[in-house]
Amino acid sequence: MTNTKIQSYQVFQRDGDNKARVDQEDGQGIVLPVGGPYTVGNAQNILVGDLWVLAGQSNMEGVGNLIDVEKPSPFVHSLQSREEWAVAEEPLHWPNESPRIIHHKLMGADVVPHPLPFHDPMRKTGAGLGLAFAKERYIRTGVPIGLIPAAHGGTSLEQWDPELREQGDASLYGALLKRIEDAGGKVTGVLWYQGESETSSLENIERYHRRMHALLKALRRDLQQPDLPFYYVQLGCTVSYDADAKNWNGIREAQRTWPLLLSHTAMVSAIDLELDDSIHIGTQGLKRLGRRLADVADGLPSPQLIGATFEAEQSRIRVSYRYVRGGLHASARPSGFSLRDRNERELPLVHKVSLDENAAVLHLIDRPVPPDTFLWYGWGLNPYCNLTDAADAALPAFGPLPL
Repeated sequence: MTNTKIQSYQVFQRDGDNKARVDQEDGQGIVLPVGGPYTVGNAQNILVGDLWVLAGQSNMEGVGNLIDVEKPSPFVHSLQSREEWAVAEEPLHWPNESPRIIHHKLMGADVVPHPLPFHDPMRKTGAGLGLAFAKERYIRTGVPIGLIPAAHGGTSLEQWDPELREQGDASLYGALLKRIEDAGGKVTGVLWYQGESETSSLENIERYHRRMHALLKALRRDLQQPDLPFYYVQLGCTVSYDADAKNWNGIREAQRTWPLLLSHTAMVSAIDLELDDSIHIGTQGLKRLGRRLADVADGLPSPQLIGATFEAEQSRIRVSYRYVRGGLHASARPSGFSLRDRNERELPLVHKVSLDENAAVLHLIDRPVPPDTFLWYGWGLNPYCNLTDAADAALPAFGPLPL
């Protein structure tokens, strides 16, 4: 790996031999093994490890309250929005400090301010999931982590379209590629949390798989990493008069089914996590979400739905999962499942939910199940769902699933 100007606190992506080649200002190259911190010329606190991209919209940018946030680690650094390396600390994203025009256009400005503003000491929100993910990865592997925050709140898949790459810094995708290039050109993987903006129309649900395919295909091609890992979050809850439950459910289901189609992708669920406002996951939930993403990066997939079996003689429905670690658990009465008709009206048939090792069993009242009955988990805008496995991986929202 080469870099024209080494910064203090920079993280270099390791190669297949767990080393990185660093070119010094005098043109002399040195090879550093995974670890650090190293001093290279005038640059201090250099690390060699893994680089991870944080991309998407506001829940990846982080809007959690800055209370009891994840503490920094000397082995986790971040390429800040202003293109300077530093020890990673909350908040990770400061899009108003970016020298790339797209972030200012998205905030209603026509030009990049000069000089760039610096951190607002009065900021009250901005906690995200990236730091918890990175610290967990370092604890497990001993490999330092460099984060590349690139998310921007309120953005859609249309705005992330890789076809806009030729616009360079005037597009989200083009700006992301340039940030990765400036960090050395290779990354270990991408963490993605986006989809709230897709709930604006039913058409976006139909286009979701195609748009996500195009995004990941472009990233793997442009970075010349055909197996680039891509791990993402399924939409959680929202409390909003403007939101459409049908669209919200539709995007969740599109997200649930998308990783089944591609290699080196995985999804984690946020359906059980509390909010800090009407649409953003709270700080403590984001910490859990970061650790869930660390699990899938470790090759430990979250529970996946296998299917539902109607056991008529016992008057019950068995909902089966794979990749459950240590059995299913609930913090209180198991909640989140519902039976609904074709118009998504709830059918009051379930009187109890019991948990088996790899299944949830829905016990029904003694009444015939109507035809065209559908099973859901996490129906609606703000469902109460509390099922996880013993490793705190949440069950994904799904539905409609015909019985």
